[in-house]
Amino acid sequence: MGSKFFNKLLLIGGFASLAHAAFSAAHHRTYLRLTEQEWSSLPLDIILQTVISLMIVVYNIIQIVGDFKEIRATVDMQAKTWDTLGNFPSFYTFNHRGRALSPSYKPHDYDD
Repeated sequence: MGSKFFNKLLLIGGFASLAHAAFSAAHHRTYLRLTEQEWSSLPLDIILQTVISLMIVVYNIIQIVGDFKEIRATVDMQAKTWDTLGNFPSFYTFNHRGRALSPSYKPHDYDD
């Protein structure tokens, strides 16, 4: 119970730090415009804060969400035969123009 609470606190702190890094980057850009300096890149401390905050957020999200389950397509495919692999019932069409081209076709009279 305490571990999940600690992870949630770290997650909130990571998001706050990420928001602070974004604010710092915008503030640095505004400072460069006001002093009429050319923008080349962000300072190293903002880049490091962004990367570390992102790693903290990702790690704590994984810890809070819980265990991942394995996705295996082979489990579903083991029970199927080769004949049923190409079978797509949603593509079946029963009402098509070929019926009207048949010499034995008699249209239904729907007025009855």
